[in-house]
Amino acid sequence: RNNKIGYLGTQHIANALRNNTTLTTLDLGGNKIGAVGAHHLGVGLRNNMTLTTLAFDENEIRAAGVQYIADALRTNTTLTTLGLDNNQTGAVGAQHIADVLRTNTTLTTLNLGANQIGPGGAYHLALGLRTNTTLTTLFLFVNQIKDVGEQHLADALRNNTTVTQL
Repeated sequence: RNNKIGYLGTQHIANALRNNTTLTTLDLGGNKIGAVGAHHLGVGLRNNMTLTTLAFDENEIRAAGVQYIADALRTNTTLTTLGLDNNQTGAVGAQHIADVLRTNTTLTTLNLGANQIGPGGAYHLALGLRTNTTLTTLFLFVNQIKDVGEQHLADALRNNTTVTQL
């Protein structure tokens, strides 16, 4: 956390993740890694079978970086906790995550706080929550989702029986 790691450092970490069989928690928060670093990390996550917690907050990965992480979540079967707060992902980034939530069966805790997702992002997340059966905790603080976004989430929670903290 806060170690001035850039995308090159992330590439080294991602290479290690491919073969590592012991690391369960990785905190890369506050490093401004960007979308390129998120791409490297996504590649490492695809083959990793031990990491359960990833803190990737405050890395300016934006929507493009979230797409790389979301793609990794399609094949990764061990990650249960993901922190992506304060990454300026916007509604498009929320849509990338929502698409994965429809089929992901391992993620239980997701932090998307302070990402400027707005009502549109809340709408996409609501669509993902309608069919997700494993997520229990979703953090959406400081996202300007407004009343209409909250309504989308409330509608989704009528069908979702696993989310216990929002």
